[in-house]
Amino acid sequence: MIDVQSFKDIRNIPIQKVGVKKVRLPMLIPEKSGGLQTVTAEIALCADLASDARGSHMSRFMEILNKYAKTPITKKTLKSLLEETRNSLKSNSSEIKIKFRYFIEKKAPISGKPGLIDYVCEFKAYLDQSFKTFFFIEIPVITLCPCSKEISEYGAHNQRAVIRINMEYGKDNVLWFEDLTHKIEELASGELYSVLKRSDEKAVTEKAYENPKFVEDIVRDAVLYLNTLDETASFDVECESIESIHNHNAFAYVNPGVKR
Repeated sequence: MIDVQSFKDIRNIPIQKVGVKKVRLPMLIPEKSGGLQTVTAEIALCADLASDARGSHMSRFMEILNKYAKTPITKKTLKSLLEETRNSLKSNSSEIKIKFRYFIEKKAPISGKPGLIDYVCEFKAYLDQSFKTFFFIEIPVITLCPCSKEISEYGAHNQRAVIRINMEYGKDNVLWFEDLTHKIEELASGELYSVLKRSDEKAVTEKAYENPKFVEDIVRDAVLYLNTLDETASFDVECESIESIHNHNAFAYVNPGVKR
């Protein structure tokens, strides 16, 4: 049959990215325990297209993604996937984004009742002359306002907040989701749980009251912690507080630049 995609194009315009997006597939994510968690991922995979090529072979993207849906996602497999994409499409560069929800079991602080908390995550990887990998995560927490506590005769307003971290991976050391979320949650006024008995609710409420934090406090503390990690080459961090006494949110953002 005629292969129209392989026809020559005379407009002399290279295309930086061509591919597929909003692809939903199961993916395997390694857990710190040694197991594998199956997640439903939304994926975008692309490559560049030469100026004289009419079109890209879209089916090749899907063939590669379906193949790697059965392989645990690591830096090594991401590089292998992008190399295969680049070779199959005869491209100079390739890129992938994999967005998913990762579940971690957390036990309530007093009763010890277990429950699952989900975290929005995204892997990004680029391959051209070099290979780079990036990671994004949203970590839900509690903030309690230091000002509210200071000026009120009793009580203080508290609310759910989200800490968002974008990072470029540095050294090849493994940075486990379980470790990262635990450390970042400790920086907030309090943590979220899916199962809380009355004794747990009391403990969570009182812990937040004794640990008031502005969004500014949280992002600064996060920068200090992330700077200690060999696994990060660069990062930025944001904390957004879903305010309980305002009809707007408060947020703070820091981009400290490339680590030295």
